[in-house]
Amino acid sequence: MRTFHEALDAVETYSPAEEQFNHRRRTIGLFLGPALLVALLAAPLPIPEPAHKLAGVLAMMIVFWVTEALPLAVTAMLGPVLAVVLRVAPVRQAFASFADPVIFVFIGGFILAEAMFVHGVDRRIAYTALSRPFVGTSAARIMLVFGGITMLLSMWMSNTATTAMMYPIGLSICAHLARTGASGARQFALVVMLVTSFGASIGGMGTPVGTPPNLIGIGMLERLTGTNITFFQWMVLGVPIMLVMFLFVALQFYFAGARGVIIDAGSTALVREELGKLGPVTRGQRNVLVAFAITVALWVTPGVFSLAGADQSAFAKAYAAAMPESVAAMIGACLLFVLPVDWRARRFTLTWDEALRIDWGIVFLYGGGLAMGELAFQTGLAEALGRAITSWLPSPSVVSLTMLFTGTAIVLSEATSNTAAANMIIPIAIAVAQAAGVPPIEPALGATLGASMGFMMPVSTPPNAIVYSSGYVPITKMMRYGVMLDVVGFFVIVGFVLLLGPLVF
Repeated sequence: MRTFHEALDAVETYSPAEEQFNHRRRTIGLFLGPALLVALLAAPLPIPEPAHKLAGVLAMMIVFWVTEALPLAVTAMLGPVLAVVLRVAPVRQAFASFADPVIFVFIGGFILAEAMFVHGVDRRIAYTALSRPFVGTSAARIMLVFGGITMLLSMWMSNTATTAMMYPIGLSICAHLARTGASGARQFALVVMLVTSFGASIGGMGTPVGTPPNLIGIGMLERLTGTNITFFQWMVLGVPIMLVMFLFVALQFYFAGARGVIIDAGSTALVREELGKLGPVTRGQRNVLVAFAITVALWVTPGVFSLAGADQSAFAKAYAAAMPESVAAMIGACLLFVLPVDWRARRFTLTWDEALRIDWGIVFLYGGGLAMGELAFQTGLAEALGRAITSWLPSPSVVSLTMLFTGTAIVLSEATSNTAAANMIIPIAIAVAQAAGVPPIEPALGATLGASMGFMMPVSTPPNAIVYSSGYVPITKMMRYGVMLDVVGFFVIVGFVLLLGPLVF
């Protein structure tokens, strides 16, 4: 059975044919990106000089992001650097976005998730849920609870980390079924692996910290349009979308592989055995849960004020000013370094060395993408691009633009990183909406949520790559079920964004 870190390593494991394709793709990108930069700088574009130069830089970055010629975070940092070198913007302006408050929501959320992994809180939650008498030996209930726990954990943890944590648990159940010769074991293994991957990606849509595109969309809407989306407001939109999509996945996989499968008591005994190995709840686990609960309470309190009709009170306004999401995230993270595990030995819940393991690349990727989006608006490039795209559209409206950018983001997420897709498409959605004279919130939200898709291919998302490495998921099956989920997701996202967007934001 693979361990957590072996599952993470599977993200970078490809077949020889895939390796050859990736090698050629990166090589093409390394030459095409700079060539496109030079060509655009030399071309006589009818836009101001700063916008002209930025267009070349952005074109090169998009090529690098799609081809992964450079690490995604390096490309994100290269953009602001070139903006300064080419005199597009002064250095303080170009790098200001790397200290945006949303950056600290990333950092705080990542540190809390790392603490959950270090102390095994995530595994305890998973094994406890799967060992409940309600689950029993029902294949359908095992799949439903397994996918549901994956989804719920992914609301607060990295999609990749959640999949890597749940993957060995699912794999051990599938391997036991295969050894016992259970009828339908192979098909059940397929749906368990896919519900792990798909459930993690879907769960990330539920909260702002569930996946990087969410915070990218929130940050860009705030900086580029002045629209402030609170943690609670996002959940009012994200949770219904998440639940409807998961319901479709559960029904789809029930008929595809869970119905009629007989699970013997040995499989559930494995889960109870693993739960027993964890022992009683530790001091560290309690501390993590306390820090996590405090953080979530701080995040959703403004929404509680709003539901109570007290959001305009002096206290609610003072709370909102003193406790934005970034500060709440950092309070939760800092608590982990204060709550003791062993006071005599001065051991606390998390060490700094453990905290350093978070994904700093996502932090830089977000900062660079936000910087380039803001520079595009400040130089006039976004306005020019928005007017150019609008002129091609027959009748731009909130509905048509939301559909256009949701679909574009979904397609783009199949070809490149979800985070890179969000960085590329969200500023364009905002610019086009503004040029068309329609509210940019719905198109931007559609693009944000669409960028979190990517279910068709192993290379679309790290969760897909992890479960594909199990050997239980033929690529044709992943494409078949992934396309169906992409199509359903498109209509669910567009429907909820257009229905709830005007009411919530």
